[in-house]
Amino acid sequence: MSQTFLDATLIDELIAKARSAPRQRSHHNLHGDAGDPAHRLLVAIEPDSYVRPHCHLDPNKAETIIPLRGRLGALVFDAAGAVLEARELTPDGTAFGFHVQPGVFHSVVALESGTVFVEIKAGPYAVPLAAEWGAWAPAEGEPGVPACLAAMKAAISPS
Repeated sequence: MSQTFLDATLIDELIAKARSAPRQRSHHNLHGDAGDPAHRLLVAIEPDSYVRPHCHLDPNKAETIIPLRGRLGALVFDAAGAVLEARELTPDGTAFGFHVQPGVFHSVVALESGTVFVEIKAGPYAVPLAAEWGAWAPAEGEPGVPACLAAMKAAISPS
């Protein structure tokens, strides 16, 4: 692939995939393989998708998230799981992106169906270490997920 135009058709296809995926998420890589030094991707996420709070311990793994469509909530937590900040991100809102430094616990939640964002962070991809997960947050598929997701959504302040 030498070029890709990022257009409404691509986003609509990505949203359709997310809606039918078990995790209610889908992504389209803009980077090469998993070893690429910069990961750039489009992510479609639905409101029932749970992104477990996590951090990136690698000092080179700052992360930037910019919504293209819909409404996304971005949250920052302390090491014990208390919400330090939570904001609504929209393409045309007061807060139109989120940049988080390595070592900071964070998560995102879709606040409406059809939400799509750009995610940018250093590669290569590495399976998260146990210490990178918020130990206070349930893992995907555990019984506490619905309550945790609802609490994260409730913490979001409109932009």
